[in-house]
Amino acid sequence: MSMDFMIVWLFLILGSLSSCSGTASDVLCLQRLKGSLGDPNGALSSWNFSHNATEGHDICRFTGVECWPDYYKNRVMFLHLGNLGLQGSFPRGLQFCKILTTLNLSVNSLSGPLPADISLQMPYVTHLNLSHNRFSGEIPADISRRLPFIMALDLSNNSFSGEIPRTIADLPYLNTLNLQSNSLSCPIPGSLRRFPAQDFAGNDGLCGAPLDRKCKERLRRRRMRLGLRRVNDASSVGAAVGFVVGFVAAFYSPHWFAFVFSGPTSCVRASDSSEIIISVIGES
Repeated sequence: MSMDFMIVWLFLILGSLSSCSGTASDVLCLQRLKGSLGDPNGALSSWNFSHNATEGHDICRFTGVECWPDYYKNRVMFLHLGNLGLQGSFPRGLQFCKILTTLNLSVNSLSGPLPADISLQMPYVTHLNLSHNRFSGEIPADISRRLPFIMALDLSNNSFSGEIPRTIADLPYLNTLNLQSNSLSCPIPGSLRRFPAQDFAGNDGLCGAPLDRKCKERLRRRRMRLGLRRVNDASSVGAAVGFVVGFVAAFYSPHWFAFVFSGPTSCVRASDSSEIIISVIGES
């Protein structure tokens, strides 16, 4: 971590709130977080929000909570909530832990998409670990665009899909990135090639460096699949239109109309052709 980074980062954090106004806010953060998660193992049972806790005296003793020292000693700095058997979706209330810098929710049973405003909830976070859960959907583009101080981002072993947001490459302090074992697709942004191949492994739809997997062949196969799908869709539409046109014409013909079909049918076949002719006799 460079000295310039530390100065800017600490200046923004220490200037954001006073210690007095922040204590109640951090208590509210933990209350809402606990209330939004399933805790079948009772891992958060120590989070007892009695009168003393609401005054900010005990929250730093809660399981997984680490507070800032000295003047900001009752403010939440780290949340280490990994491997606690927590359930549910991405927790709510984090926006009230206004100077939180590290969030670790790894190895739990959390699922669903990430909130679109995740970056607004944790503006000063430097370490975010959501690995080994069941999160799904696309990675929000602003998870990187609005987390300017992020240094370590671990989203591995989930079910994220879609493309890797290109804005991740613009993070100036990012030195650890782990996206392996998801369902991500498309080429890896060129500026992320500085990270090792193992950070992207286990995503069958990804191609390009640093993976030993060229994109041309995958793009060609994808285009072929899209082409076949369009042909099938067009054939279905054509068949439906033909049926409607034939039905309307037969209904309004005053005398007769002939349908011509190809292929097997339960009707009588013409002796010299694979086509079947069915006559509809109208009133005389």
